[in-house]
Amino acid sequence: MIKSGGCFRCLSLVLIVSIALVYACAKPPNQEIENAEKALSEAKQKEADLYVQDMFMKAEESLKRAKDLSAAKKYNEAKTVAVEATRIAKQALSMIEINRAKMKAETEQILQNVQTSLDEIKMLAAKAFKKKVPINREDIQGIIGKWEIDIINIKEHLDEQRIRQGYDQLVLIQKQIKYQKDSLTALLGQKET
Repeated sequence: MIKSGGCFRCLSLVLIVSIALVYACAKPPNQEIENAEKALSEAKQKEADLYVQDMFMKAEESLKRAKDLSAAKKYNEAKTVAVEATRIAKQALSMIEINRAKMKAETEQILQNVQTSLDEIKMLAAKAFKKKVPINREDIQGIIGKWEIDIINIKEHLDEQRIRQGYDQLVLIQKQIKYQKDSLTALLGQKET
């Protein structure tokens, strides 16, 4: 009769050998990581990093994590994460054109608003000059001229399908114009009191 302690040791040994064989048979998910790298490269080439930034960054983070897990010899987890990175990158690819079109429409709307605000600044500046409000005429004319040139550049970005560059530049100009408009309005308000 086999003692229960010997049976336990025998089962333990079989279990340890089985686990060792499973891990010994696991191999690095090189193909899955390579697929994820290709999907991310294609997504970046088609500007997913500009138009689907959150998904693109998530795919990049997943790929990095897959590589880290693979380096730590956690191959099954690494494979799962690499496959997920590929899925996210492909999903980002499918959304690029939709997001680009939305951003273009938004940029065109902002452009109209900026043009209106710029016209208002010109009227406010003319009113300020007429009322002899203490503002530097050359500075205000220079900044208006700069914005007009910047708006031409933004329109060129849109024509050349560099929507993100135009959008980012326009958002910055919009903030500057709002600040200038608020400043001129405040100065005119002070002069009238």
